Amino acid sequence: MSAEPADGKAGFPQTTDTARPEGGGRAVGGDHSAPVRQWPLLTVLGGVALGLAITGAGAFRPGLIVVGASLLLGALLRWLVPSVGMLAVRSRFTDLITYGVLGAAIVLLTLMAQPNPVLHLQFLDHLLRFAVRR
Repeated sequence: MSAEPADGKAGFPQTTDTARPEGGGRAVGGDHSAPVRQWPLLTVLGGVALGLAITGAGAFRPGLIVVGASLLLGALLRWLVPSVGMLAVRSRFTDLITYGVLGAAIVLLTLMAQPNPVLHLQFLDHLLRFAVRR
C-alpha cells in the first residue's frame, strides 16, 4: 500500500485549510490597493528602513533607536488595531512578545553601546566583569 494523494501525484500532502493568524485580515477593505491594505506592515518596515539608512549614514545610535522604536510601534499596532494584515504572523500574544522584546532589546542595547553609553546598568558590570574586563 502506498500513501499517494487522491490526485495521483506523488509528494507531500497538500494543505487545504490553514487558519490565518488572529487579526491577520486586511487592515482596509479589498477595494483599496495592496499598499493601503497593508499599511501597518509598511509603516513598521518603513521605520526599520529609515533607521538602517540613518545607521548607514554614520549615526548608529539614532538609527538603531529608530529601528527599535519601529518594532515597538509594531507591537503597539498589533495590540490596538483589530486587523493588521501581514503584520500578524503568529497569535496576537506571541507577536506582541516578539515585537516588544526585540524592540526593547535593540533600544536598551543601543543606549548601552560604547563609546559614551547613555544608559549604565550596574548589574551588567558584575555579570560581565570576568568575560570582558581585565
